Amino acid sequence: MAAQQSYRLKKSLGQHFLHDEQVCHKIVAQIPEREGLQLVEVGPGGGAITKYIIELPNLNYKAIEIDTEKVAYLKATYPVLNDKIVEEDILKADMPFEGHFSVIGNFPYNISSQILFKVLDWEEHVDEVIGMFQKEVAQRVCSDSGNKVYGILSVLLQAFFDIEYLFDVDEKSFTPPPKVKSGVIKMVNSHNPYNITDRKRFKTLVKTAFGQRRKTLRNALKPLIEKDALQDPIFDKRAEQLTVADFVDLQKKYYS
Repeated sequence: MAAQQSYRLKKSLGQHFLHDEQVCHKIVAQIPEREGLQLVEVGPGGGAITKYIIELPNLNYKAIEIDTEKVAYLKATYPVLNDKIVEEDILKADMPFEGHFSVIGNFPYNISSQILFKVLDWEEHVDEVIGMFQKEVAQRVCSDSGNKVYGILSVLLQAFFDIEYLFDVDEKSFTPPPKVKSGVIKMVNSHNPYNITDRKRFKTLVKTAFGQRRKTLRNALKPLIEKDALQDPIFDKRAEQLTVADFVDLQKKYYS
């Protein structure tokens, strides 16, 4: 493809360029048809899905891209993007829109978990996330309690989003092919169904519980929970045995 001859691959940024047009269409098809939708694309790279997104009607679009070379290429190839690209590190970026917005991207695999934590920081403003991840990360995000990949991201994201694993993406869909499988997921804001009022403490509790996941919660949560409270039988369990609702109850009872 001409696009791939116009810029360099940068391994330091975790770049693998999606060239499978069918996959591009399937990802873009997940964007909701909503009047005045505000959409931010994270890491548009060479514009694999960008070129289809900018054709959608009634869309307020921005892109966040750290790679100066890709920004220049995108602006030259798609002039409509000239005032729509924020040249910045997504992990340091301010919220791209006022009000509510959605997020889409073929996320750089080397920082995909950090991007999801960024989404959590913006959660009250984010309506949907449509993203491609390393399959292992995508499965972790969707995983139920009791599964060995169930962890911090599973609990924190499922507390605020309804999450669906959409489809796998073959390694051959990329240039160069990554050494890992990929998967696309969709997260829709569920509007805090567990009524979590102290998000910071909830996040601290979940991270501490999984910080020593082989230990019982009684041992893992010693730094946070008073000794007498740790006699509750729930602390006999390990972190991966608790559902999201269990973690919410635990935080409200013992770490509020």
